[in-house]
Amino acid sequence: MPCVVVALCSGFAFTSSSRAQEPKKAEQAKPADQTKPAEQPKRADLPKRGDQPKEVTAEQVAESVIIIAGNGAGRAMLTQIRKNGLERGRETHTSADGRAEEIRYELRFVHGEKPDKDKVRLDSKTPQAEYSLVYGEGRLFGIINGATFTPRADTAADFIAQQAHSIDALLRYKEYESKVTSAGKDKQQGIDLYVIDLVDKAGRKTRYFVSARSFRVLSLEYEETRPGSATPVKYTKRFYDYRFAQGTWVPYRTVLLEDGKLTVETHILTVQYGVKMEDSLFQNPEAAASSGNP
Repeated sequence: MPCVVVALCSGFAFTSSSRAQEPKKAEQAKPADQTKPAEQPKRADLPKRGDQPKEVTAEQVAESVIIIAGNGAGRAMLTQIRKNGLERGRETHTSADGRAEEIRYELRFVHGEKPDKDKVRLDSKTPQAEYSLVYGEGRLFGIINGATFTPRADTAADFIAQQAHSIDALLRYKEYESKVTSAGKDKQQGIDLYVIDLVDKAGRKTRYFVSARSFRVLSLEYEETRPGSATPVKYTKRFYDYRFAQGTWVPYRTVLLEDGKLTVETHILTVQYGVKMEDSLFQNPEAAASSGNP
């Protein structure tokens, strides 16, 4: 994936092997004038195995993934906690000739009510250069040394594809007005899987492989035809090392394969949600400067 560093945030899988059970606290009498604390998201009910029909629908699988991602509280928790965030990590890119290059990145995002209101900024540092890719107000642009540039067609296509074909796209499928359908069941390395297809409003299709035991998304697949090529490339993302982060589950390691060959391995170092971000981070610096001049 040339010159693009995308941690799936922004694409991102957020699941757990089992829904954590919180011990119940003994209820205590409260003074009549005590201020009522802010309500926390209620834990959603995950269907028990005995209660599930023989044929589980795609929407039931998707909603179960969301419940687990929010540590039992589902969409309410994800909406409250993951509205914005800052992720830092490193990526190792492997070229066709086997050479590896490590890139450090910082990914900032703000979720809008609809996908076209989302804001994403990816700051990348390679041995040769430092640059940023910014998506906001429905357009993508780059920044290097304080000057803006238009990303190459293949770079822009990779950036958009990484956002569209992600676990986050499944977690927000209703907000995206995407459609999910069942693609049956599968078994890989002894693990029973539910397979569901998601098609977004732009017609982009992503196939998700979900553990039938834990409702984690273990991998996803999609195809893209790169600009200037007539042959589609099959991409596979696999997710590992799930950890608990501010009430949600995050895979700290992701690998990307292109036609079966490893091209990118991503390791999250730190992730923080609810971070205050200035609007200027997602604005064109040249446009902002010109608008500020009399």
